[in-house]
Amino acid sequence: MARAVIVSDMLRGFLEEGYPLYCGIQARGIIPNVQRLLKRELEQGSKVFYSCDRHIPDDAEFRMFLPHCIEGTEEAELIPELLEYPGEIIPKKSFSSFYKTPLDRRLEAIRPETIVVCGVTTHICVLHAVIDARNRGYDVEVPVDCVASFDRKAHFFALDYMEKVLGARLVKPPVKVPPPRFEILDSWLNGETADIYFPRTVEILKKEGINPVVTMEVFSRQAGILCGIEEVKALLDGVLPKDNREVWALDQGEPFNGMEVVLRIRAPYQSYGAYETAYLGMLSHCSGWATAARQCVDAARGIPVISFGARHVHPSVVGIMEYSAIVGGCTGCASTAGAKLAGIQPTGTIPHALIIIMDSTAKATLAFDKHVPSEVPRIALVDTFEDEVRESVTVAKAMQGKLQGVRLDTPSERGRVTADLVKEVRAWLDLEGFRDVKIVVSGGLDPERIRYFTDEGAPVDVLAVGSYISDAKPINFTADIHEVEGKPIAKRGRMPGITPNPRLRRVM
Repeated sequence: MARAVIVSDMLRGFLEEGYPLYCGIQARGIIPNVQRLLKRELEQGSKVFYSCDRHIPDDAEFRMFLPHCIEGTEEAELIPELLEYPGEIIPKKSFSSFYKTPLDRRLEAIRPETIVVCGVTTHICVLHAVIDARNRGYDVEVPVDCVASFDRKAHFFALDYMEKVLGARLVKPPVKVPPPRFEILDSWLNGETADIYFPRTVEILKKEGINPVVTMEVFSRQAGILCGIEEVKALLDGVLPKDNREVWALDQGEPFNGMEVVLRIRAPYQSYGAYETAYLGMLSHCSGWATAARQCVDAARGIPVISFGARHVHPSVVGIMEYSAIVGGCTGCASTAGAKLAGIQPTGTIPHALIIIMDSTAKATLAFDKHVPSEVPRIALVDTFEDEVRESVTVAKAMQGKLQGVRLDTPSERGRVTADLVKEVRAWLDLEGFRDVKIVVSGGLDPERIRYFTDEGAPVDVLAVGSYISDAKPINFTADIHEVEGKPIAKRGRMPGITPNPRLRRVM
């Protein structure tokens, strides 16, 4: 399947500081992502085209923008980070990668089924490349972590327009969470946590000498993100007979539709009948958390989201809740228990308690830097004693270049964190020379609130979400028998026999 990649304007003039149209540090942040994209696409045989501004000195475009990327200058060169990835240079003198360039002919020669568009800037040349490609009937993918703009509000508007008007597919970074080793507790196995009628049913069947091979299917009426299936597999692997079992399932983290079968079990009923409560509970709660996390991640449009909801749930489920959030797309979590399950390090800043006890945000941050291992990010909470702008700059100066971020967590009593506040903090940090200090926003975030920040173009680098994920309602799953000893059967309201679902994969 032929694929082509259009890399828009990854030039020194846009991505190296000092040039008049430098797009900023956030634009530079996509460079490693573009490198990974190109490596992956080249390995599978995709053709790469570098669409590059090559202006003449009196170009008409300079009536709107400062003179930039004039042909023959260093400014018009591809950034050094991409030179090892072979591709054809397509010079252009307008926003369009197609207008008066050879790109149309090159694409017609290879007839790609899909065109991937990446680079800068999202709302100008990237957008025009997508428009031109879609107008020519190509399927277009836009990896959201491989595009950037100097204008955050325009960046998010352009992504929405590409997806909802042009029909391009926005591709988010894949969520890869290695399955942990789940511990199956004795209380689950001995039936203490089960609805009592299941263990009683198994006991009756044992005494009657009845143990048919039964096919059970699991579904939900509600769509969502599947989570908990790895824990379910660990449970079933421990109780189903190795020589008489078949299990099919969707993958962890995979979207599912309402009424879609996500799990099918075929085995002697006595081996697993008592555990219906357990495996439905695993899927219901974990999928609810993962789905809420994915809603936040989708609203964030590429801004990393961290789970901060451990304080809102019972400590016995903290780990699995935050692991589920990571399956849903969060890049980190606050608890050690959740991080261990996900195979990552926990993420945290500095609490108000330390700052209040030490009577100074700067003192608390310096103490944190002194005593906490160097691999832990230096991120200061900056809303305790003074206004967020003043504390941000004060702490950054005190840390003398070691501060990596500030967290804004203004309470509702003080008006919460606003887009204007984020912009003001960013402006003052930049003015004082702290352009590399990132801004983390927390406090009552949900998808609607997250979209507010992205719609306003607030320069948020990380979003920390608490109760929206931790308080998510479980997605109710139901288990139904569809076969007994190969004979199709079902209760009223259900169709007897196997429910087709080609997406299921046999896992046992």
